[in-house]
Amino acid sequence: MLDREGFRPNVGIILLNAHNEVWWGKRVREHSWQFPQGGIKFGETPEQAMYRELEEEVGLRAEHVKIIGRTRDWLRYEVPDHFIKREIRGHYRGQKQIWFLLRMVGRDCDVNLRMTEHPEFDAWRWHDYWVPLDVVIEFKRDVYQRALQELSRFLSKPPHGHSNTRYLRQSHPPKKSGDIANQGKKNQHE
Repeated sequence: MLDREGFRPNVGIILLNAHNEVWWGKRVREHSWQFPQGGIKFGETPEQAMYRELEEEVGLRAEHVKIIGRTRDWLRYEVPDHFIKREIRGHYRGQKQIWFLLRMVGRDCDVNLRMTEHPEFDAWRWHDYWVPLDVVIEFKRDVYQRALQELSRFLSKPPHGHSNTRYLRQSHPPKKSGDIANQGKKNQHE
């Protein structure tokens, strides 16, 4: 199902753990990694498609996650011709996606990459929130940037002991060496 401009409706999923790290999947028999994503079937809402894709690709059900946010509008990317099958070239241009930000409330052992006969991923790991921008395939980079940036407003501070200021794009002035020495003395008395 393509729209008039040749874009296939699709959902993208950014799954967070308790430390605001993102779930990152390795595509079967490839050396490329990406977020879970998939097409919206006729009659499905984006949310229904997201839950279906989450279960098919990652093995998680609705009770394993909580929706934190979603993009306001469709985000589009064009697929280079050499990645498009010959029979649909000229009609298909790429994907238009609604992105969901989910918090995993289940456990890592709930992930099951073998839910279907044709799995999408054969490995996975947790990554810092912004790392996927450095390693995703080039033609998806702009959409990943826009999705991560728009959805970053929903992030909460990570639990104590896992502070990474890059999550919230906060800047802190560098500490002076005297401040560091005084901080060490302060911590000894607490």
